[in-house]
Amino acid sequence: MGAYKYLQTMYNKKQSDSVKFLLRLRAWEYRQQSGLVRLSKPSRIEKARRLGYKAKPGFVVYRIRIRRGSRKKPLRKGINAGKPRNAGIHVTNARSLQVIAEGRLGRACGALRVLNSYWVNQDSKYKWYEVIMVDPTHIAIQSDAHIKWITTAKHNHRELRGLTSAGRKSRGLHKSGIGSSK
Repeated sequence: MGAYKYLQTMYNKKQSDSVKFLLRLRAWEYRQQSGLVRLSKPSRIEKARRLGYKAKPGFVVYRIRIRRGSRKKPLRKGINAGKPRNAGIHVTNARSLQVIAEGRLGRACGALRVLNSYWVNQDSKYKWYEVIMVDPTHIAIQSDAHIKWITTAKHNHRELRGLTSAGRKSRGLHKSGIGSSK
């Protein structure tokens, strides 16, 4: 078993003592930092490489913090007038928190393109995701045949149109058959 496969199996068992301790330490560290942090390298290298990351110029990794939970309905004085069927206070998001994180980062770093993202940590209040971004103007990206596709204009803000892996999953495109929208 190679090193990346070992790391992958380790992260799949999040209830083990070693991973639980590591995640708890990292959650404390992440809480001390701002909501948007540029990283020198991914904290989960095996996951980042599976999602397309390469340690070469033009690839950037950001960690973003998202508040957990659904949206609260804005009510005047907290009172919902009307029938009981409309009395729900919390509105469930149509998009996952991961898609929302990609969209926020895509707007914050408008010149970069979102390639993919993955979960890194969570506590009772926040979820943290690392987002792999690509600089389409970088010569190393434009000359690489495997990633060159992202430099075309039709991939502008692909995260806001649900074209990333998490966005396609929220749109129901990861499954086929009954209940899918393909």
